[in-house]
Amino acid sequence: MKRIWLVLLTMVTVVAFSFPNAQQGMASEPEDMIRIGVVPEAESLTLGSADTFRIQDKVTGDVLVEAVNDTAEVMLESTGSVDSSYRLQTAWTTSEAYMNDWVARAEAGGYETYIEPYNGGHRLYIGKFPADASWSVRNNFRNEVIANGLAATDSFWKVITLTTGVSSVKVSYQGSEFVTENPVVVSSPDGLIEMNGKQYRGVGEVGYNSNGTLAGINELPLEEYLYGVVPKELPPNPYGEMEAQKAQAVAARTYTYANLGKRSNDGYDLLPTTSDQVYGGYEVEHPVSTQAVQETDGVVATKDGKLITAVYHSTSGGVTANNEDVWDSGPVDYLRGVFVFDWKKGNKHKSQKEEFKNAKEAASLRTSKVLEYEKDWSKYYRWEFEWTAEEISGVLSEYFGTDVGEVYEINVVKRADLGRVLEIEYVTENGTFYEQKDKIRWSLKYINSAGKHSVLLSTLFYIDPVEGDDDNQAAGFKVYGGGWGHGVGLSQTGAVGMAVDGKNFEQILKHFYQGIELETR
Repeated sequence: MKRIWLVLLTMVTVVAFSFPNAQQGMASEPEDMIRIGVVPEAESLTLGSADTFRIQDKVTGDVLVEAVNDTAEVMLESTGSVDSSYRLQTAWTTSEAYMNDWVARAEAGGYETYIEPYNGGHRLYIGKFPADASWSVRNNFRNEVIANGLAATDSFWKVITLTTGVSSVKVSYQGSEFVTENPVVVSSPDGLIEMNGKQYRGVGEVGYNSNGTLAGINELPLEEYLYGVVPKELPPNPYGEMEAQKAQAVAARTYTYANLGKRSNDGYDLLPTTSDQVYGGYEVEHPVSTQAVQETDGVVATKDGKLITAVYHSTSGGVTANNEDVWDSGPVDYLRGVFVFDWKKGNKHKSQKEEFKNAKEAASLRTSKVLEYEKDWSKYYRWEFEWTAEEISGVLSEYFGTDVGEVYEINVVKRADLGRVLEIEYVTENGTFYEQKDKIRWSLKYINSAGKHSVLLSTLFYIDPVEGDDDNQAAGFKVYGGGWGHGVGLSQTGAVGMAVDGKNFEQILKHFYQGIELETR
């Protein structure tokens, strides 16, 4: 079968010396660059700058627009053929020998393969099924390739979207139009460009994503990218403690390096959202967070010489989680649940319930709109919510895609040693339903101040029926919980509390990520 390779074009040098591009750094040595899909999908975008700017064909270098303090529109003129298919991801490898051997064996067996560059290595995919292929058909194929030694039991299906054929964009400015099949880039001498009205450092690019539409991409030095991440992930107002800001900077930098190429299929590395890290560009930069990035320049967290998976969350609720208690993954030695510095270690989950229920300052999720600190720093260090019988039926019916009818019981079937719910049981009029680990938060949504269903803040909770007039029928259910987020790794507001208590960023990071080292790249 024919092998498919994904090839990404590299940025060409912009012709005028005064117009820097994403390949030119200010330092004597080349800077590490990153590409952020700030507009992941669009039919049209605007490019420009408050200063002088140029829009050029990325491949030929031809100048299409040159202007000052203005914008031009880039539109999708035509698109190629778009194909979305299920492919079985079998492995990620940095070994060329392993990859070539696997490809040879797979193709000798008559299987189609697909190779995707990712994070300095390659993802290996086998097979191709239409997007409407049934689970049974795909599962039979998966079992077949496992039996043939081409996949393991941890292989999984992904929908891969590829565009073939010719696509083109049209750049329009003051009545002039330019059509090209290549991506276009915008640059400015002051190093600041605008894309869809937002300012970014570096250069802007409009290219094609895997869905066949346009993607607005910001390419810039990785350290400057962090200037726009840290203040969004840990806002300096009110979380301005420098050591906490530094801890956040190191965690964000580590995550970034470990995930370069994650979304290369769409022409960029990362998204600017909670799917990766929140990035706000130049406009959100703050002197405190910028200082934190600069004073930890290049510092990353490692274990046994390898970058760690530096996950983080807002608020632990007093104790973080083991990664396997939240996600379907094997235990990671540095992602162990730890007590936040002011949590009494003797206060295990068996005694937590009464403490949660009796919390004097628990915030009501139905009326609250703003999140603040952890314990002294987080309004949702403790929280509560109550559903009526009708509300809980609606929430569960929406999640499970069927009318569950009356909800008789909600039972915690299994709980982790440090308190988080591992499995929950919903006993209803029309059947018994189960959910596990972090997916529980999506099954047990609360109804926010706008009347919409919102993901439950954490799995660190206790739930009781609300007694009704009829002893055999609950009038609803009430949950008592703590924390916000998945609970694994660094607690952001916990880091603030530790900084206030005099801990430095290294102590903070080594508390939340057990047994790590800090290194400079």
